[in-house]
Amino acid sequence: MARWNLWHGCHKVSAGCAHCYVYRIDARVGRDSSLVEKTADFDLPIRVNRDGSYKVQPGEMVYTCFTSDFFLEDADVWRAEAWRMIRRRRDLHFFFVTKRIERFYCALPEDWGAGYENVTIACTIENQSMAEKRMPIFLEAPIRHRALNCEPLLERINLERWLGAWIERVTVGGESGEDARPCDWDWIYDLRAQCIRRGVAFHFKQTGALFVKNGQSVRIPRAEQQRRAQMAGLDYQPK
Repeated sequence: MARWNLWHGCHKVSAGCAHCYVYRIDARVGRDSSLVEKTADFDLPIRVNRDGSYKVQPGEMVYTCFTSDFFLEDADVWRAEAWRMIRRRRDLHFFFVTKRIERFYCALPEDWGAGYENVTIACTIENQSMAEKRMPIFLEAPIRHRALNCEPLLERINLERWLGAWIERVTVGGESGEDARPCDWDWIYDLRAQCIRRGVAFHFKQTGALFVKNGQSVRIPRAEQQRRAQMAGLDYQPK
């Protein structure tokens, strides 16, 4: 997977943003995370080697805009150019996560139509309130590839009525950092069960820093959070 960070910086919009890892990392070096800036890697997908070949090789999945939000208002001035690069590199698949699905229609290229085949949009659903707010908008939008990102998972969530073939995968994880809120095994297992019943792929990405199982809270070091999630063996792929 390649990583393409077009712009850096964001504004907190919902409960999942409270302990944002970008704000936490920027604070260590005295950087203001609310100041949105275009990055030096903005044109990464169309950069070429001396022989004229692309630096990002065809066929790559490109994880996009991971220290901001692709639909962020501050980036409106750059987004048209970003869409042009995405359209030019149809041999790549671009994946981005958003908490601003309500801005979908005002942030599209003119030729979007039913959606670009090489773009997956993942909507963040951190609690039931955001599920009720974002899911109707997300499912009505013309998007060819949809995913859900329940990260950080802050409570038990019922998504089952919205799940189906139109959602390609649900990814779940806890919150990182010293101030992390708890993530409970029961919430994760319940979401997995919903996905299985509806035939939707499920991925337990990481535990978060404060994990609860059988009523017991455990602090898990950052380096162990993904490994322990993998060890749980909860990932599901429908046949």
